[in-house]
Amino acid sequence: MLQTYFKTAWRNLKTNRMFTSLNIIGLALGLAGFMLIAAYVLDELSYDRFHANADRIVRANAHIHIGESKLEMAYTSDMMGPVLQEEYPEVEAFARLYSASGAKLVKKGDKWINEARVVHADSSFFRIFSYSALHGDLSHALDAPNSVVVTRSAAIRHFNTVDALGKTLETNDAGVTPYQVTAVIDDMPKNGHFNYDFLFSMENAPYGDWGEFLSHNFATYLLLKSTDDRSALQGHLEHYVQKYCLPAARRFMELSSMEEFRSQGNVFYYDLTPITDIHLRSNLMGELSPPGSIQYVYIFGAISAFILLIACVNFMNLSTARSANRAKDVGIRKILGSSRSGVASQFLVESLLLTLGATILAVGIVMLVIPLFNELSGKSFAIADLFNIKSIPFILLLALFVGLIAGYYPALYLSAFQPLRVLKSRASIGSGKSPLRSGLVVFQFTTSIILIVGTLIVTAQLRYIQQKKLGYDRENVILINDYHALGGQSNVFRDQVLTLPGVKRGTISGYFPVSNSSRSDNTFSKESVMSPTNSISMQTWRVDDQYLPTFDLALIAGRNFSAARPADSTAVILNETAVKNLGFGDDAVGKKIYFTFGSTVKSYDIIGVVEDFNFESLRDPVYPLGFFLEDHPMQAAFKVESANLPALLAQMEGIWNKLAPGYPFAYRFMDDAFNHMYRTERRVGQLSFAFATLAIVIACLGLFGLAAFTAEQRTKEIGIRKVLGASVAGLIRLLSVDFLKLVGIAIVLAVPIAWWAMSRWLEDFAYRIDMKWWMFGLAGLSAVVIALLTVGGQAIRAAMANPVDSLRDE
Repeated sequence: MLQTYFKTAWRNLKTNRMFTSLNIIGLALGLAGFMLIAAYVLDELSYDRFHANADRIVRANAHIHIGESKLEMAYTSDMMGPVLQEEYPEVEAFARLYSASGAKLVKKGDKWINEARVVHADSSFFRIFSYSALHGDLSHALDAPNSVVVTRSAAIRHFNTVDALGKTLETNDAGVTPYQVTAVIDDMPKNGHFNYDFLFSMENAPYGDWGEFLSHNFATYLLLKSTDDRSALQGHLEHYVQKYCLPAARRFMELSSMEEFRSQGNVFYYDLTPITDIHLRSNLMGELSPPGSIQYVYIFGAISAFILLIACVNFMNLSTARSANRAKDVGIRKILGSSRSGVASQFLVESLLLTLGATILAVGIVMLVIPLFNELSGKSFAIADLFNIKSIPFILLLALFVGLIAGYYPALYLSAFQPLRVLKSRASIGSGKSPLRSGLVVFQFTTSIILIVGTLIVTAQLRYIQQKKLGYDRENVILINDYHALGGQSNVFRDQVLTLPGVKRGTISGYFPVSNSSRSDNTFSKESVMSPTNSISMQTWRVDDQYLPTFDLALIAGRNFSAARPADSTAVILNETAVKNLGFGDDAVGKKIYFTFGSTVKSYDIIGVVEDFNFESLRDPVYPLGFFLEDHPMQAAFKVESANLPALLAQMEGIWNKLAPGYPFAYRFMDDAFNHMYRTERRVGQLSFAFATLAIVIACLGLFGLAAFTAEQRTKEIGIRKVLGASVAGLIRLLSVDFLKLVGIAIVLAVPIAWWAMSRWLEDFAYRIDMKWWMFGLAGLSAVVIALLTVGGQAIRAAMANPVDSLRDE
């Protein structure tokens, strides 16, 4: 029986080639889109789940708000981990990670290589996190000072072999520091929220504030004894604040209790984030890698489901629209004794055959577009990642599920035909309007219009970010990395570069308004005795006297620093937000702010006020900021105007090689660094556009098929109308208007849904566009034009046909 079903199904599919082609292509595109998005979503959800104790690992976070300043940090003090393990029974172990500048220079032969994926870690690191040892004993690998664990890639890169155990690495820590390789591990999985090539002993961490409970610079991870201990430990964190942080705060602030501090509207608390939530549900200052977003996972998960549903809807629509063509077949089968279940099974087998063919085509499409998808999504999938022993059963189950879902209603609908009725009047079956088919078309276009609106708004927001005046000049600015490699020659390099034609200005600092730059936050007060009511937390940037002119920052009051004035070493330039939060009004210049540390109080004279500029992402408002005249030779920035940039860079590299032989000359453009801050949004925009296009193509395939079958069913009606004098334009309008009505309904439904969804998305930005009516109008008009072009071709063809051909057999 089953063999007969397959033979009959194959014959029917070969006979109706247009129907078969439209369905296979539509289902294949839907399945391919679903597979790609599903791979993206599953990869995002898999982060950090490879650790054996993932369900018991949490990270401690700090939340400190003083006045209008807010610090939401993925950092704690160096003391938090040891204290929590010692005093609270829920904590089995802790491990801290510390990265001072985020990079080290590591020597290979007579050359220095810039290694960005470096960190200092506690000896307990490998007792908490799960990594595979290739050589060495991980349980004690980081116990001793001057020890380092390297990955397979790092070992090959520096020693040309994986077996680097016992070998020595030299870094630029405090001059030249040798480290012994005590273990080699496999490369860290890409789906982890941190990914390092070198793990150095915490004993060598270049940190100067050990033991300070309010100095937050360490990522602190805790291994709980039980998965149920997180809530209990969370309750203990307030006790930790009262016992350790409050006395530390009293050293520099007049403070009777944390309740007094909080009663002024301030905030101070710690919380815990499960490691499996960090990538998608945490976006704090100091994240160890750019986080993802659970919001985008939900969005793309919904898009993948909708694309697959649109493809299934096509199948349902085309199958039921063709019911008139299959009615006689059903009637004869039933008269010859076939049951309804037998007829339904026949149609389900056809559906499964179509889906099998579509799945094979979909796999081919995915293999073809994986490189493009990786470029758009920022992933690095290989074919073996998507198609392997584990995934193939799921793909086959997906094909079976789609085949049953897409074929169930048509099978139910077609198998319900009454034999006498369908044999008596073929034309009466399936030729009328179907509310279900109309509803499915509306669903398809509603989804497509929402995706079009989303793409337009994401693109507009990204354009706004690119074009917004940020308050500083980032055009034609070259940033020099690893500037500390110059040692005492840092000023010499700057001065020589400034003599090159095309170099206008230059500054030395590690603090720049882009990602991968230094940040430092401290609390200052406007009175010598600090209290919760007279203090603010603000960014403290160490700069030279050329910083403001290099970035064209606008002074609205006072003056810039001057290297010729020794008194400027105790001066400060504030931004407008800092002045406002301190309550100085319009006459801040000449006043003082105070920094308290223990029993020491240091005052700074306000010599200038700069106009607010966006030194963080446009997701965030402008926070208080103070500039201090102090050396910080971590990076340098040069403003250039050159028609031959490669030649200028070559000259700069030549100067570098003379002053820092053996050290790599590494640079980046500030524009690129700025754009890097919004790569997630850019990828979302690109993926939204790609999948909106895919959804529209699939919907149009279905609409094309429906238009073709509608025109076929109305052939005689069109012939009669032409004989009676109907014009071609009138007939085109007749055949198109019903479909355009459905698109109109889809627009009405899509607009409020799209407005709500995109309003929620834009809320993540402190600076954002206003959604305009034309965005929704353009999306609706696009849908109408696309539908008209799709349906119009079939309508013109039917309207232009010779009526004699359609009426010949009457």
